[in-house]
Amino acid sequence: MTIKVSHSIKPDPTAAATEISSSFSGLTPVVVLFFASSQYDPESISKTMKEKFPTATVIGCSTAGELVSGSMLKNSVVAMALESDAISGIEADVIDLSDRKAPSRAIISLADKFGLKPLELNPDKYVGIILIDGLSCAEEGLMEKIGDLVDIPVIGGSAGDDLAFKKTYVYLDGKVYNNAAVLALIKPASRFELLKTQSFCETGKKLTPTSVDEANRKVIEFNGLPAVSAYAKAIDANETDVASYFMTHPVGLIADGEPFVRSPQRVDGSSIYFYCQIKEGVDLQVLESTDIIADTTADIQKIQEKNGPIKGLINFNCILRTLQLYQDGKNDAYGSIFKDIPMVGFSTYGEEYIGHINQTATMLVFL
Repeated sequence: MTIKVSHSIKPDPTAAATEISSSFSGLTPVVVLFFASSQYDPESISKTMKEKFPTATVIGCSTAGELVSGSMLKNSVVAMALESDAISGIEADVIDLSDRKAPSRAIISLADKFGLKPLELNPDKYVGIILIDGLSCAEEGLMEKIGDLVDIPVIGGSAGDDLAFKKTYVYLDGKVYNNAAVLALIKPASRFELLKTQSFCETGKKLTPTSVDEANRKVIEFNGLPAVSAYAKAIDANETDVASYFMTHPVGLIADGEPFVRSPQRVDGSSIYFYCQIKEGVDLQVLESTDIIADTTADIQKIQEKNGPIKGLINFNCILRTLQLYQDGKNDAYGSIFKDIPMVGFSTYGEEYIGHINQTATMLVFL
């Protein structure tokens, strides 16, 4: 299986794309996946990456940090080239997030190119990769629509802009899109697995949203109390200090014993904004952070013990995990987990795995 990764820290888009294409010399990729810091002009980096790989499907997005085998990077471009012995088929399309019918049209069209109807796609043979405008606040609705249309797993992340929170971009075949998502339907040539890994344990404290502005990802009340008051009580903190606990004590929807993390973003009076939607009346557990390095290492080892060496890995890693790793001085240790694996990824503004989640790494693993 031919999967190769590369990166460039050259600040000029053409120079960066040239360095990456040189490292892929001799390959004929059917797919090139790239993630680029927002320091790169979006039009230039998308155009030049496609020019360097004219026969490949070229997919990418802007980031809040990049990942490549052995390293966590900033202000770089990382890329993965996959040949036909890794990917036997790929079709990709752009979904306009302002068009309610666009997801259905895109999925019907993509499935049709494989000669199938959407629900005929075998989840053991097909997988979706999705990259979404990270400032659109449209991830939940889009993932729900996709889930209604297909049974295959869809994994991905929300594009970033290095914490500027001004504009994020998704890329497909040399073009640039805002308020949009790029959906790629892929048929891997061999086995694959999805991994969702987060580093939290339950505290036993329950918060039930009793008043919610769902569209704006804002919780007004938990347990019938102002959100800030209820959250402070649950973590045994002063109300004035709650924001300092957000990274280490998010909340989670527990399904089959697994937390699906919803991370608080900021305080607004007595309310709390989150990085993803909270549904009224759905019980949440207060979570407490554990060791990202130990947890991720264990999860990767489990896959390898079960399947043998990993042939390639795409890593959608939450920006909040990235910030915590740098804060704790563990960024090099995190990169080292993947030093012997062909891996690329980026720091996201949210992760996609069944739905939209936070403070998680979602990974597509080629075996």
